[in-house]
Amino acid sequence: MNRYSALALLRHGLFRRRWPEALPDREPERGYDAVIVGAGGHGLATAWYLARNHGMTRVAVIDKGWLGGGNVARNTTIVRSNYFHPARRALTDRALHLWEGLSRELNFNVMFSQRGVINLAHSSAQMDDLARRGNAMAVDGVDAELLDRDQLRHRVPLLDTGTDTRFPVVGGMLQRRAGTARHDAVAWGYARAAAALGVHVVQNCEVTGIETRTGEVVGVRTSRGRIGTRRLALAAAAGTGGLAAMAGLRLPLENHLLQADVTEPVKPVLDTVVTHGQVNFYISQTDKGELVLGGDLDGYNTASTRGDPFPVEAMARACQSLFPAFGRLALMRTWGGVVDMSMDGSPILSKTGIGGLYINAGWCYGGFKATPAVGESLAHMIATDRVPSLAAPFALERFASGHLVAEEGHGPRPWLYH
Repeated sequence: MNRYSALALLRHGLFRRRWPEALPDREPERGYDAVIVGAGGHGLATAWYLARNHGMTRVAVIDKGWLGGGNVARNTTIVRSNYFHPARRALTDRALHLWEGLSRELNFNVMFSQRGVINLAHSSAQMDDLARRGNAMAVDGVDAELLDRDQLRHRVPLLDTGTDTRFPVVGGMLQRRAGTARHDAVAWGYARAAAALGVHVVQNCEVTGIETRTGEVVGVRTSRGRIGTRRLALAAAAGTGGLAAMAGLRLPLENHLLQADVTEPVKPVLDTVVTHGQVNFYISQTDKGELVLGGDLDGYNTASTRGDPFPVEAMARACQSLFPAFGRLALMRTWGGVVDMSMDGSPILSKTGIGGLYINAGWCYGGFKATPAVGESLAHMIATDRVPSLAAPFALERFASGHLVAEEGHGPRPWLYH
């Protein structure tokens, strides 16, 4: 901090001057070249790439709530590209490449930490599956490293690698380039950078209708007035299905709650992300020392962010089975994000049959990690009305043609849809 900024800080503190708003509220204009619904990571990233890569600055990002108030701040912040399916792997690895330079690009520290992600195996069959996935990753130049039990014991000392546990650990796979980022910093970083290029971020602006004429978008009706536009992108996570219905589209999505927990802070004890290979559980430690625990979905459709205690209990059991020492920690808080689950477990990143209407939805468990690549791809789609190669496999039409993108071992559980 130089002496001028230090003096400004002292002046504001001593004389209680009003701090300038980081992102002042503004009324929407009557029309924009493009409107993006959803001021989360994906929507804000799309706006920034539209302005930076395509020179489109008459862009509005509107949200019925506040900036970063949705799933971008209701996740476990994991960033990885260790997918088996080539389409999922290509999109997320492009995102991982962008993550590596994002703080510099945005001139805002998003706290991206490449601490690695370890997938555990609890049987020889699971090790074979990890080897298969790792080989597929290596063919595309994506880093993957198989670890035996001794290597895991050295890498994660507190991990219970004994043979008498409920699910004994036999090995795992490490992606060293993967890690975590600070979720709210990502939202604010993209928002500030986009606003600096002229993008309008309009909060507390709920969409109440989508206007079309002769099969093309012409505007949206909102709680703050009508906004004219011929390019409209829906990137509102669990709200996207309802928004699409306003334009006469029915999306193959269901909404479910995905919960997470955080413990009291402790000294640094876990310098990587660990995922349980038998149950859907994952754990990491924040820079503040808290342990972040993630698990499986609540098993019913919901639009509420208040979940049942059973998934929290399952996370606690899984945590203690892997890290018995963590059983003494107090659970400080829980939260939930309403995630939009597609029928094949992969996202919809697509044009539609309505001219000028674009869909970004169905990210299931994995929206945060793909944020930069989604913004880049969706911005290209909006600016050119052409589908970039990374987005092509995720077209909405795949559910009619049968060209599904099903990542083995990921996505929705079949019993949820019977």
